[in-house]
Amino acid sequence: MTVTEIIDELKRHYNPRNLEGMARYGINVEKAFGVNVPVLRALAKKIGTDHKLALKLWESGYHEARHIATMIDDPNLVTKTQMNKWVRDFNSWDICDGTCSNLFRFTPHAFDKIFEWTERKEEFIRRTGFSLIAYLAVHEKKRDDKDFLKFFPLIKKHSIDERNFVKKAVNWALRQIGKRSKFLDKEALKLANEIKTLESKSARWIANDAIRELTDLKTLSRIKK
Repeated sequence: MTVTEIIDELKRHYNPRNLEGMARYGINVEKAFGVNVPVLRALAKKIGTDHKLALKLWESGYHEARHIATMIDDPNLVTKTQMNKWVRDFNSWDICDGTCSNLFRFTPHAFDKIFEWTERKEEFIRRTGFSLIAYLAVHEKKRDDKDFLKFFPLIKKHSIDERNFVKKAVNWALRQIGKRSKFLDKEALKLANEIKTLESKSARWIANDAIRELTDLKTLSRIKK
């Protein structure tokens, strides 16, 4: 399929009601069609892996076209330059998280980019760094738990960022690390208690929410399993 054919297909699924719902959840719908994710995944499966087409779809600027681009791109062909370019285009939390989940976490550059992007001032770029931490904590089953301790200074440092999309991602990263194992649950709780003492509403919210989940009996039961 060509870019034009894909966009025409997306237009056929235009759904103003979905757009209203997306907007209520803080999603940027400026160039969106309101297409459901299952439709996007079915279309991406039909297209198959295609790095060049992914680049062209991203350049179209359409919200759903960019989601499909993240689903069909080949992570082995994604360069640091491409990642830096795409992350500068992020204008919504869902495209940020979707790109991390569908593509960025599979690239060989993911861990390096975390340290770079979490230090950037732009809201969605910083969020991307912490979103990547969360996804890697969940999916990198074979990685040594101690590797995730390297992210603790970043989590503590940026827990005072009061911006909504950043603080939620920082909290998410901390919780997901803690749920990897008994060892990391204990270490994450130590960090949460340190963060709780900081003079910041964001830090206190992040800490309290993480402590609540990481001490929950259901969470602890799943960690033990």
